Amino acid sequence: MATLGLMEYADAPPEVKAVYDDIMATRGTDYINNFWKALAHDPATLRRTWESIKQVMAPGAVDPLTKEMVYLAVSASNQCGYCIASHTAAARKAGMTDAQFAELMAVVGMANETNRLVSGYQVEIDERFLT
Repeated sequence: MATLGLMEYADAPPEVKAVYDDIMATRGTDYINNFWKALAHDPATLRRTWESIKQVMAPGAVDPLTKEMVYLAVSASNQCGYCIASHTAAARKAGMTDAQFAELMAVVGMANETNRLVSGYQVEIDERFLT
């Protein structure tokens, strides 16, 4: 259960409902997921986070599938079960296949393993990587 509970649309003050409405309109959905319902207890954080997500995840130089897969990779590394589920669903909606998911997780696992080895061995950065 969320620390402060989840704020349903019917119980939300107008400033929260405005953000909820924008989330649903932007995403073309008729529901608000639990992440936003949990953040709604702090309307300023809710609005700021939603605006940042909209900006960062908007179409740009990086395609939507890649953005979702990067988000998924970071979520797996940070062990955020909620974000893994959310961004796996979003990546699948954007076209991620089972094979892409499996390969992504292999890369995430390898990166985490080698990152820990580099840290443990305190490997100096090669000069040629710095140019």
